[in-house]
Amino acid sequence: MGVSTDSGYHSTLAALRKNLGSVIQGKPESVDVLLTAFLAGGSVLVEDVPGVGKTTLAKALAKSVDLTFRRIQFTPDLLPGDILGSSIYSPVNGTFTFRQGPIFCNILLADEINRASPRTQSALLEAMSETQATIEGTTHVLPGPFLVIATQNPVEFHGTYPLPEAQLDRFIALLSLGYPAPDVEADILFAQAESHPLEHLKSVTSGEEVIAMQQAVRRVRVDASLAHYIVAIVNRTRSDARFKLGVSPRGSLMLYRAAQAAAFLDGRDYTLPDDVQRLAPHVLAHRVMLTSKAKYGGIEKRAVIEELLREVNVPA
Repeated sequence: MGVSTDSGYHSTLAALRKNLGSVIQGKPESVDVLLTAFLAGGSVLVEDVPGVGKTTLAKALAKSVDLTFRRIQFTPDLLPGDILGSSIYSPVNGTFTFRQGPIFCNILLADEINRASPRTQSALLEAMSETQATIEGTTHVLPGPFLVIATQNPVEFHGTYPLPEAQLDRFIALLSLGYPAPDVEADILFAQAESHPLEHLKSVTSGEEVIAMQQAVRRVRVDASLAHYIVAIVNRTRSDARFKLGVSPRGSLMLYRAAQAAAFLDGRDYTLPDDVQRLAPHVLAHRVMLTSKAKYGGIEKRAVIEELLREVNVPA
């Protein structure tokens, strides 16, 4: 039970890394965080300035896995029915026919999610946490595997609606690509001189194999001491004076699952403290809320999480 390089997963994951790395150059950590979230069965929020490859990353993953991909451009006038679908009345026979919305796919790109109203944003909550959607009183199971990649611009606030804590808590990880290094950016210019690398990507795995890998992730061993380590980290966020809102139990579970997925991605059937430490800033920082004093004092949530990691005793 667990991960075996003979299972074929090792070569599949290497191919996925290569595919995404050829499109998003110089960002191996970001690629690994996205794949970790995908293997853990969670959704990802990508927060960054325009033009750094947020949409391209989502498209590259969809092409690499040969899954159905839909993109929704979130705008202030977008309605929940535009995402979930609705019933269409037929005057011919007097009946209603349900027409599925774009959420019925494997990978959904919610572009600029913070531009839509809170009512429309909340249409994704059930899908992200339970892989289903209740529409007009009927529950519809979404196809698996299912992943939401949401993007937002952190520096543009006009006409935006900040995501509420309840929605942020549904994302397993917050990802920021950042600007590429100058030499990498020069390579990008040459790589796209004639065509975009995305055009040449080939599928390297199937939806069925992804589901099998997600199931294998849950069999990755987590020692009791590591589980207590995760709980200790989370409890520190709840007692730290700089936070008025600490990490929820859902956050503990998602860090646990992310550590399993990180171990699986590295070809191990057991987790290490390093798995927890690498993923904790990505998994926990967006779940906490700074006090007004800390926020206006220039303190960053991720920096506090990294500080707490240094303070909590690491299990042997």
